[in-house]
Amino acid sequence: MPFLELQSNLPASQFSEELLNKLCCTAARILDKPKERINMSVKPGLLMAIGGSTAPCAQLVVSSIGVVGTAEQNKQHSAKFFEFLTQELGLAPDRILILFYPIEKWQIGKNGTVMTFL
Repeated sequence: MPFLELQSNLPASQFSEELLNKLCCTAARILDKPKERINMSVKPGLLMAIGGSTAPCAQLVVSSIGVVGTAEQNKQHSAKFFEFLTQELGLAPDRILILFYPIEKWQIGKNGTVMTFL
């Protein structure tokens, strides 16, 4: 059950429903998870700086069970997410950061319990 949070100082007008659907499908493919298990939020129009510059930028936070726990996994995921984000948002690679967080089943609550028991 991956969780993605895309934060950016780009205006909300640059994040269409089509773009969100593309990101969801792309994340499902990259992380090898069903699209129905992807959870996403997008936060546009933020006050942000990367490397001390407030030029247009984005930060993607990816949390998931079992697929973001090693450097090798994340190196592969990073390349694919960067390809998508640079193309779709028109940002240079040095204006994008990705944070990967491995999580465990007991850290996700669903239907009044945690994923461990579902």
